Amino acid sequence: MHTFPVRVYYEDTDAAGIVYYANYLKFAERARTEALRLSGFDQSELMQSEHIGFVVRKCVCEFLKPAMLDDLLTIETRLSDISRVSMTMQQTIRRGPEKLVTLDVKLAVVGKSMKPVRLPENISKAMRKMFNH
Repeated sequence: MHTFPVRVYYEDTDAAGIVYYANYLKFAERARTEALRLSGFDQSELMQSEHIGFVVRKCVCEFLKPAMLDDLLTIETRLSDISRVSMTMQQTIRRGPEKLVTLDVKLAVVGKSMKPVRLPENISKAMRKMFNH
């Protein structure tokens, strides 16, 4: 599991000080990007060197409780599946021990033409190692 901290700022909230629902997707994206970076890969470099990128193919979110202005959140990311052309990650956004949001995100691997391509073996191995999968 990879964990990533996020502080809720004014810009993340609506007029009532509650996190706007779409911002949870942004928080989750940042956490996935940092997990990939921690495994040794930078997304911009992958497009230049390997000619691949990751796009969200499917995302299922369950909003359980709201986060508020100034909350310190933790995004937990787990690799639940990896194949030749995709990865599926389960993410949980917490405030302390409270579970606020869960996300199941399927990422497709695409080339410069935005068509599916095979995930390079070195990336697959690094992700499996990082997540003990």
